[in-house]
Amino acid sequence: MPRRRPRYLAAAVRHDLARKMAFVAGPRQVGKTTLALALPGAREAYLNWDVAAHRERIFNGELPPGRLWIFDEIHKYRRWRNYLKGLYDARPRGQKILVTGSGRLDLYRFGGDSLQGRYHLLRLHPFSAAELRLARAAELMDLLRLGGFPEPYLSASETEARRWSREYRTLLVREEVTALERIQDLGHLELLMLRLPEIVGSPLSVNALREDLQVSHRALAAWLAALERLYALFRVAPLGAPRIRAVKKQQKHYHLDWSVVPSDAARFENLVACHLLKWVHFEQDTRGRDLDLRYFRDLEGREVDFVVVEDRRPRLLVECKWADAEPDRGLRYLKARFPEAEAWQLSATGTKHFQTPEGIRVAPALELLKALV
Repeated sequence: MPRRRPRYLAAAVRHDLARKMAFVAGPRQVGKTTLALALPGAREAYLNWDVAAHRERIFNGELPPGRLWIFDEIHKYRRWRNYLKGLYDARPRGQKILVTGSGRLDLYRFGGDSLQGRYHLLRLHPFSAAELRLARAAELMDLLRLGGFPEPYLSASETEARRWSREYRTLLVREEVTALERIQDLGHLELLMLRLPEIVGSPLSVNALREDLQVSHRALAAWLAALERLYALFRVAPLGAPRIRAVKKQQKHYHLDWSVVPSDAARFENLVACHLLKWVHFEQDTRGRDLDLRYFRDLEGREVDFVVVEDRRPRLLVECKWADAEPDRGLRYLKARFPEAEAWQLSATGTKHFQTPEGIRVAPALELLKALV
């Protein structure tokens, strides 16, 4: 396993702290606190809302004396936005404020956000091929088996990774969800978390899941939204473009901890989805690019696993295969419709590496993934 290096957002955090508040959001145990504590003077500046003594200091206005304040999980405080607004507006000259949390700190960016214009949001993702500087296919297989969260990946043990994943799911349901959401039926929520990895890569049918779990449509929709807010999963919407007869409504879903997906092929697709979303979020958060991650399926049954859209135009097309295969018909179709888009067919275990006359790159997955972030 590689030696520990600074996380990929470290420079962006330092850059943003010099100008505004920096918000670092992401799933629990992804490394937000480690990233924050790597800053100079961070240990003396750190306050965690989950620690009773730290909460008391926050309420009493007993803040660290240095030029840096770090607030971890403060979004669990009902009035956290107004608190930070007042703190930011009255801060001494040169005071830096870093906020980290496993909930969606960006949830109130649109309409009525009292913090508007006072912070930059950075979303921290699990390890990826580029961040780990992977160079061999076997190393990518390790990442596929263990997942990208620091603790299970650095353990280098499938057994430890499975134990971590099981404990993580329980912690998410029993602590994180109850701290932020008004959900009482935790048993069915945990059943949902067990069921979802089995249908990764397929259209997400809320009605089918509702019947499977014997719960209401409203409850299931609320649970999915809660899991998304806590970065347990993310959903990918279909591409809708005027020149193609695409499906418009059904979404697909993926897990930030792809190690929970039982099927090898679906797990590989999930890993690629996470790599692409990490890159999309990085470009959005640090460079302001108007990127979005979609997928393509049309009424004739042609599919492409992922389409990265910029300014509402397809810019990157990615199809996932477990082994070497001929260029997929859906990928060929979409590349013909959008010839300016970069097109890749990635293989988890294959070795073929070539480009078709139409410009489709067929390659081992690492060829693209190591060039992202």
